[in-house]
Amino acid sequence: MRLRDAMEKVVRGELPAPPVATLLGISLASFKDGEAVVTLAAGDSHTNPMGTVQGGVLAALADGAMGWAYMTTLGDGETYTTLEMKINFLRPVWKGTLTAIARLKKGGKTVGLVECDVADAEGNLAAYAVSTQMTLRGAQAAGR
Repeated sequence: MRLRDAMEKVVRGELPAPPVATLLGISLASFKDGEAVVTLAAGDSHTNPMGTVQGGVLAALADGAMGWAYMTTLGDGETYTTLEMKINFLRPVWKGTLTAIARLKKGGKTVGLVECDVADAEGNLAAYAVSTQMTLRGAQAAGR
């Protein structure tokens, strides 16, 4: 099955999200070429001892959005891997629906740069992330 077809089925609920997304409650809301919108209904199970959403949860949300955005650029038989990711935490988040919007900033034949805004339920920028993705082909893509 083509990656975009699988993504459409995830959005429609016909296929489950990847296991880690399911575990955390991350949902692929929509996508288009070079972009993905991902949501998370953050609650008590996502918090750290201070009561705010744990940074790793915000990073996982951004990572998922950036991965799905990059997947929209891949051809048949291609997959990808993340080479590097950085996140800036800009404000605390306690609860509510978080929205991550990831966009391909610069794509190349093998390496791409993706950025992501993570907003809280009120639309305030809570985190900003950037990742470098590498397209895998042939034997590198086999089984991934």
